[in-house]
Amino acid sequence: MTIFLPQLRIPATYMRGGTSKGVFFRLADLPEAARLPGAARDALLLRVIGSPDPYGKHTDGMGGATSSTSKCVIIGPSTQPGHDVDYLYGQVSIDSAFVDWSGNCGNLSSAVGPFAIANGFIPADRIPRDGVCTVRIWQKNIGKTIVAHVPIANGEVQEDGDFELDGVTFPSAEIPLEFLDPVDEGDEGGAMFPTGNVVDMLEVPGLGTLQATMITAGIPTVFVRAADVGLTGTELQPAINENRERLALFEAIRVAGALRMGLIADAGGGGRRASTRRRWLSSRRRPTTWLQQRQAGARAAEIDLLARALSMGKLHHAMMGTASVAIATAAAIPGTLVNEAAGGGTREAVRFGHPSGTMRVGAAAERVDGQWVVRKALMSRSARVLMEGHVRVPASVFGN
Repeated sequence: MTIFLPQLRIPATYMRGGTSKGVFFRLADLPEAARLPGAARDALLLRVIGSPDPYGKHTDGMGGATSSTSKCVIIGPSTQPGHDVDYLYGQVSIDSAFVDWSGNCGNLSSAVGPFAIANGFIPADRIPRDGVCTVRIWQKNIGKTIVAHVPIANGEVQEDGDFELDGVTFPSAEIPLEFLDPVDEGDEGGAMFPTGNVVDMLEVPGLGTLQATMITAGIPTVFVRAADVGLTGTELQPAINENRERLALFEAIRVAGALRMGLIADAGGGGRRASTRRRWLSSRRRPTTWLQQRQAGARAAEIDLLARALSMGKLHHAMMGTASVAIATAAAIPGTLVNEAAGGGTREAVRFGHPSGTMRVGAAAERVDGQWVVRKALMSRSARVLMEGHVRVPASVFGN
């Protein structure tokens, strides 16, 4: 006779951060087996989200069956001097039993500061009654510092406000973020441009040779011109996600870029870390139909360039935060395809159009010993608690 144990009951908070949402945990609240990296932790988070799900719906979990909503975050006291919390991010695959710990979620980064304040990680004497509380976050996946400036009202995190973020339906309070030293240096301390060039000729099987800017800021990213892949930069999700040929094309660009950047050793090694090497479309500034459709008044004249990004093999509905860091950094460096698309010259900020609207990002670049260096990238997001309490998970998740 099989004995079925009661479900595990784990304290958790369901939060929106930027244009993403995920399940947040305090490290100390996880079952002991899941407090350390490994199979037990992955199994737990997969079950929380509802993966793997061959139906692609996450009906039996907290996930939303998209790359923006299949996420988990673990927060604990910081192990790094001068920081308040350690932030660990897991991107949960939808259709396979895999959790990607290799990168950061820039959007959910905006929810870490509010979570840290609300959950007692910040000393009370640092939280003003009204004003701003600065939270220094150690992004443990990539070993980088994020500084969040969280608005406070009546001694608590202010969530309501008039800051509008395209891709999010309702306005909220603005949370400015600083991504310090955003270049992904890798295990051996690589350069911002792994090839040493701001533009390369990239050989893509089945497509030929095209110009590309390959950069490691925010997340390893390959930028290509929209026109070079037969597109305009104005495409919405159906035009890409419902077209197998285009998806295959972008996968080929992603793998070719990952190989050229030294992220993988062979073409067969690029599948599991699909969320960490995205492929891009960029085009010159121009009025666009989708901006006119999405935003009354058509702010097309205000944007510097158009950008589209793929996340977990599908066109993102807005723009990933880490990808926004890559855009900001590349736009600040003369000669890159992004800088070219924005009109060229020296610039510390750009506003780009994405499938849900526009976004402004900034970065300051300088040359040090012949290498481009970016000390920080800037952007604003918002965050909100959607639900808090306990998430339930079958006890059999650990194989007992």
